[in-house]
Amino acid sequence: MKVKVPRGCQLMETAAAAAPAGGFFPSFLLLGFGTLVAALLGAAHRLGLFYQLMHKVDTASIRHGGENVAAVLKAHGVRFLFTLAGGHISPVLVASEKLGIRVVDTRHEVTAVFAADAVARLTGTVGVAAVTAGPGLTNTVTAVKNAQIAQSPVLLLGGAASTLLQNRGALQAVDQMSLFRPLCKFCASVRRVRDIIPTLRAAMAAAQSGTPGPVFVELPIDVLYPYFIVQKEMIPAKSPKGLVDRVVRWYLVNSLANLFAGAWEPQPEGPLPLDIPQASPQQVQRCVEILSRAKRPLMLIGSQALLPPTSADKLRVAVETLGIPCFLAGMARGLLGRNHPLHFRQNRRAALKKADVVVLAGAVCDFRLSYGRVLSRSSKIIVVNRDRKEMLINSDIFWKPQEAVQGDVGSFVVKLMEGLRGQTWASDWAEELRQADRQKEQTFREKALMPVAEHLNPVRVLQLVEDILPDNSILVVDGGDFVGTAAYLVQPRGPLCWLDPGAFGTLGVGAGFALGAKLCRPDAEVWCLFGDGAFGYSLIEFDTFVRHKIPVMALIGNDAGWTQISREQVSCLGSNVACGLTYTDYHKAALGLGAQGQLLSRENEDQVVKVLRDAQQQCQDGHPVVVNILIGRTDFRDGSIAV
Repeated sequence: MKVKVPRGCQLMETAAAAAPAGGFFPSFLLLGFGTLVAALLGAAHRLGLFYQLMHKVDTASIRHGGENVAAVLKAHGVRFLFTLAGGHISPVLVASEKLGIRVVDTRHEVTAVFAADAVARLTGTVGVAAVTAGPGLTNTVTAVKNAQIAQSPVLLLGGAASTLLQNRGALQAVDQMSLFRPLCKFCASVRRVRDIIPTLRAAMAAAQSGTPGPVFVELPIDVLYPYFIVQKEMIPAKSPKGLVDRVVRWYLVNSLANLFAGAWEPQPEGPLPLDIPQASPQQVQRCVEILSRAKRPLMLIGSQALLPPTSADKLRVAVETLGIPCFLAGMARGLLGRNHPLHFRQNRRAALKKADVVVLAGAVCDFRLSYGRVLSRSSKIIVVNRDRKEMLINSDIFWKPQEAVQGDVGSFVVKLMEGLRGQTWASDWAEELRQADRQKEQTFREKALMPVAEHLNPVRVLQLVEDILPDNSILVVDGGDFVGTAAYLVQPRGPLCWLDPGAFGTLGVGAGFALGAKLCRPDAEVWCLFGDGAFGYSLIEFDTFVRHKIPVMALIGNDAGWTQISREQVSCLGSNVACGLTYTDYHKAALGLGAQGQLLSRENEDQVVKVLRDAQQQCQDGHPVVVNILIGRTDFRDGSIAV
């Protein structure tokens, strides 16, 4: 049977027959050649050959990458650089000092980051710490995580092994980037000297934009030291003999050239624009309408409200003008000063249940608000936060917002005030809250009078601290039981005058926070309230305070134990294992480090105020001071005080 071939197929067969023999192979060769050229061009680009054609290497220059780092820090207004010395980062420290940045070295890297955190919180700028590679960086992990959860803009500069020796077993070389990516908003490893400035500018902007947080920049040792030193370490002194040696030497010479090409060409060093989210006018108006109909409004103001660009004074005026009763938490403590009629401190849970409109201004429904369960189902909730995830946490289970606003908290409160100007609320609501405060305060007065078998009543001691605390003080708190008691009894005297670790609940922040606070505000008196357990982390840093002439005062509530843990552990499990400490002579240890030390115990119980005044005077005279206060143990659940 004869099959008819379609005309289209006949044409293709004709064309194929007409094609020259072997035509496939030139096409294949052309494709292969093009691929090879592309690969070579890509390799040349990665090796920096094209860049080196346009940007030369100044082999005679004695400048180093540390100078570029310091220049960016200076251009961003950085005044302090906290560190613990290490060879990887020496150029950064030396150059920073030359530019007038005060370099403060601590006895542990974690303290350096805590100090940078305090600077960030108190100034609204980026706090900066620099530590050496490997263990120097791993020592900072807790402080960086604390800064992340507290939303503090901290820049951590970390040394690293030279670029060519990474992943080859160099001293103190670990995968630092993988370690810090989960902790930081921005992570970068600088590979060429010319990249130092743009990388640091981007990091500083990232730290402050959106929801603030820590950032990490890794600086390998060869991008920080001068050309002649790096050349000596990188290029073999002996001439190459074989082909392989020549190839290796060419690769090393080219790597050195790429490292320093264009290193000293002028670049912008100043701050980049920040991206700070703002509430829309429509959102603000809806919130104004909700609040205008409220009978029992309540505000919970958290740390985010104190972030720039809204100043603490402008925020305070806005809150006072609004006239809404409020509770203050975190860095917002002290916003309204001491004993302000709008500020309530006790019985927050009961107040939240009674409020018909609640504004969560930077407050978060995590464990601190029982995951949202303290909010009444009948209340209308307005929540504002820069971070959407944090803003809506647990809203799918225990609470629902009437209006959720992703934006800057301080700016939102100011706009709310402008929209509600002239609005007033019935005074009986504030009076009801005030009466509850009075009842709780009376309970504490009664506890202060309870006798103890030995040592001092901590409630009474803290009441006396509250009585004599000066108006220009900054409170740093670090501990469990003693600090928990102080949170009820001791009031910060103004805005940005209270430093606690934040939601991470980290012990050991005290010395670093005190260091940063005193440097930021040299005219303020820094009073640190420590539990004896927590003070163990900070004791050695009194050497730092002495060496750098930084007078701070530490009050240690010494109850010889991890009492906050012990109380639950003994009642639940019947054992005090690992919870017992001793009544250590911390004041004598301070004397050994060159500081001043005082002891408060039953023997001088009638001289508590005098001892505190003497310590205060020693601090004013320029000496760091430790006051070791031997106390009984408190239990606020039943109002008892145990020995």
